[in-house]
Amino acid sequence: MKIEKGQPGYIKARKFRYLVYAIAEFAIVIAVFVLGYMQTGTKLNLMTVLAVVGCLPAAKMLVEFITMAPHKSISPERFKELEEKAGLLTRAYDLIITSTEKVMPVEAVIISGHVVCGYASSPKTDETVLSRHIKTILKNNRYDKMTVKIFHDYHAFLARVEGMSNIAAVQKPDRRHDKRVRDIILAISM
Repeated sequence: MKIEKGQPGYIKARKFRYLVYAIAEFAIVIAVFVLGYMQTGTKLNLMTVLAVVGCLPAAKMLVEFITMAPHKSISPERFKELEEKAGLLTRAYDLIITSTEKVMPVEAVIISGHVVCGYASSPKTDETVLSRHIKTILKNNRYDKMTVKIFHDYHAFLARVEGMSNIAAVQKPDRRHDKRVRDIILAISM
């Protein structure tokens, strides 16, 4: 089963995929170069040019792997806990949100109505910059008056999620609206 963006384990699966693709592509590049050298006895041949051009997609995969390597997926315990507490809310996991200045990992995002709540355990994630960035992107997509809050403290995040879930139990949230907001957040994520 393919793990989609926004599902738990996405970062781990993506890192593995990028690493395997990079190794395979560099192996093909080396094989093409060696084949050309063995056939002609010199490295001045068309196969060398092909090998050099083949380095471009291989290097791209390696850069993708290096970019994702320091980040981790949400732990299964926290995922299970959030699934239980936020069953009525729209959720997204394992996000690496990119802005023009920073790359910011976010383990979980919960969406309900005009509230977006996120948990980022990484000290590299600046809460205010990320909140402002998400709010700006949502505003640019005609979702005004959104409240965006990112937490480093898991217990404070969980308390906010429980409150949002209690409100959602009383007032049924508009799932289409929440899904569109989720799709916008996924679009700015790697």
